[in-house]
Amino acid sequence: MADSKANTEYTLHVYSTRYSSWGARVTLVVDYFKIPCNIKMYLLSHPEVTQSGRFKGGFLPVLEPDPKDEDFLIADSLAICEFLAERHPDLHLWPRDFKLRALARAAAAQMHSGFGVIRNTYHTNFLGKYTGKIPISDAAAKEIRRMVELWSKARAGTKKRLQELGEEDEGFLFGSFSIADAFFWPVLWRFRSYQLPTTGISEDGLKWMAKMWNDPAMKQHAQEYFRQAEDPATMVERYENIFKDNPDVQYSQFTEDWTFDASKA
Repeated sequence: MADSKANTEYTLHVYSTRYSSWGARVTLVVDYFKIPCNIKMYLLSHPEVTQSGRFKGGFLPVLEPDPKDEDFLIADSLAICEFLAERHPDLHLWPRDFKLRALARAAAAQMHSGFGVIRNTYHTNFLGKYTGKIPISDAAAKEIRRMVELWSKARAGTKKRLQELGEEDEGFLFGSFSIADAFFWPVLWRFRSYQLPTTGISEDGLKWMAKMWNDPAMKQHAQEYFRQAEDPATMVERYENIFKDNPDVQYSQFTEDWTFDASKA
């Protein structure tokens, strides 16, 4: 079986993570678990990605596990994370307990393939801040409620299971940090950016949100998004001020000193 030192020559190809939710998930997993990896970041629609022929359809992220095998490329964020979990079993990218592991996989899969209204209506933009009467359709409201319920149920079930096992609960969705938390990291931005309601969330669900926002690894990634924004070339106009034609919505940007306040969530 491979261990965490199985390969130190990975290359991860990603678009600028200040906008790319798919890339942000994988980079967070790599960094949180300290998996040696060269991260190559591209501007959106960079010719090296779209015209090289190496990356089908110009879609990133793509993991290149072995520089000696250029044809071995792994696309799709979940597939990449599963590959890393298999190659580095000692790092426990998924929960150790088989029940929590199954539930964590199910939650990540739901985020990976579902919640399409949220994803397509409220685009990823880590720095973006919307205030005012932000439009929320009935379909979006339904998905928002389902998201909040998922977080609350995950925390409730995890607490119960870890108590049964007599194991420590670190406060992440399924106990310790896992791929599942990384997959919900970008949607936390959306809840912040678009002031999406957390009505009905449990106390433990709010504590999970606080845990994510205050974790040193997440804070470091947040700082990286601000560093990227210092380069004007990283800006993607179509992801900025998406409600500019709506006079009831105001657009600005968060400052780097923002902190999560559970009482206002």
